Amino acid sequence: MSGHPGGKGSSTSADERALALVDEFGSQLARMSAAGPKIVEFLAMTPLPGPPPAEREAIPLRRLRRVIEDELDARLGEAFADVEERPLAVASLGQVHRARTRDGVDVAIKVQHPGVAEAIERDLRNVGLVAPLLGRLAPGLDAGAVLAELRERLSEELDYEVEAQHHRRVERLLRGHPHVRVPHVMTDLSSRRMLVTEYVDGQRLDDVSRLDEAERDRVGEIAFRFFFGLARRRGIVAGDPAVENLVLCPDGRVCVLDFGLMRDLDADYLEGERDLMRAVAERDADALHAGLSALGYLPEPERFDRTALLEHLHTAGEWFLAPGVRRLDSEDVRRTLELGYPPRSPWFSQMRRQRLPPPTLLLRRMEAVVLATLGQLRAAADWGTISAEYWAGSSPSTPLGREEDAFLDGRGGA
Repeated sequence: MSGHPGGKGSSTSADERALALVDEFGSQLARMSAAGPKIVEFLAMTPLPGPPPAEREAIPLRRLRRVIEDELDARLGEAFADVEERPLAVASLGQVHRARTRDGVDVAIKVQHPGVAEAIERDLRNVGLVAPLLGRLAPGLDAGAVLAELRERLSEELDYEVEAQHHRRVERLLRGHPHVRVPHVMTDLSSRRMLVTEYVDGQRLDDVSRLDEAERDRVGEIAFRFFFGLARRRGIVAGDPAVENLVLCPDGRVCVLDFGLMRDLDADYLEGERDLMRAVAERDADALHAGLSALGYLPEPERFDRTALLEHLHTAGEWFLAPGVRRLDSEDVRRTLELGYPPRSPWFSQMRRQRLPPPTLLLRRMEAVVLATLGQLRAAADWGTISAEYWAGSSPSTPLGREEDAFLDGRGGA
């Protein structure tokens, strides 16, 4: 199969030149100091890797005070009795501080860094300049559509009022859930550049050394079910399932934070994605080729080798499609991402000619980041059998699954 244009061994001089262009692409993104790191987060799931994200640095609270007071249209002390100087978390767009309201409620204030919105919006106005390079790196990619998706998602992430809407929506859906907690949004204190939620006490999961194996497994399954269930059952893709956005509450529930990156997928598209997963799980190359063509992944379907497509997607999705208990670790994550994702994947030649439908950018990111989170937790489960509950409609396979099913039945299947 080495001579076939879609095959695993089909690396050509064109692909070698494309790999050389990666550095040029990374340099262009690096010049977008504000938007560059956010663009990398999206394009990491395409044949277009960029530079690693810059180190996140906290901004002193005294510099954030002006942002908070502008958003409140009031002095800081009029709304909050106390705001902790040291942030709980720092991200590329802002940071989170613990505070207490004047009426004694403990809250978390997510404040956007001064000037970051204007800087990213300026970069986004110029992001079309990289479209020709995208076309050279990945001829099959619809660069215009991908960049439009980028602009829309990043513009929404900059608006904390949009995030508050996402947050409230998920909180309503999961209210009373036996395993998951979503903090309540303090709507009267939230605005475009500031999001205030109830403060949830608990153990941050980016430090897993204090968790025993059974607890890591339980938390891992809860996280998997939350993100895959939200996407596959409800068509809501929450795009940032990183371990730092999870908190283990004293009551055993997992608190999920950060809903800035979200997207809806319509029912027909979700059904098409389920068909793809079924074809990969059943090793049906013809059905997979037909499904990829129908969803727009293959701009010229006849030019793609069906066996090579199956090999690639089976490798990328094996961790959550193959049945059997499996403990994931950092090596599993590294191997899966290296084989299944660009630019090191042996299927890089094939991937360059594929089209990535814009609605799936966040979905593919969610799957990869969930894998990374489970690897960081070193969690074990029968991921394939659990996953089949969502793409094949199988019955719940674990006690956690049955408890969640009872909750959903009590909510009328909502």
